Amino acid sequence: MKFFNPFAHSTKAIQYRHGDVMLQQVNALPSNATPQQGVILARGELTGHSHRIKDWNAAQLFTHNGQTFVQIKEPTAVIHEEHRAIPLEVGIYRYWMQREYHPKAIVNVRD
Repeated sequence: MKFFNPFAHSTKAIQYRHGDVMLQQVNALPSNATPQQGVILARGELTGHSHRIKDWNAAQLFTHNGQTFVQIKEPTAVIHEEHRAIPLEVGIYRYWMQREYHPKAIVNVRD
């Protein structure tokens, strides 16, 4: 499977960590990215809390070949019950779960 590289020729290196969710601003969405419902970036498996966009009408989620993106249409923030809000400017961000190395596997961080 070949991945779309949104970082190719990127002049932006803005990256955020919000708990176990990583976000990086990118130049563009893949041309055939699929829109998704909601504004939840990740649900906490242990706490039930979620990393989400504060203003539901300010964002649109997308997927493409297993990669996830959020398009921010107006300034808003990523929020979670246990973390400070992170403001996001208008733009496109790729997001993913932080991973940990264990001797037998690389696993997603559990919140």
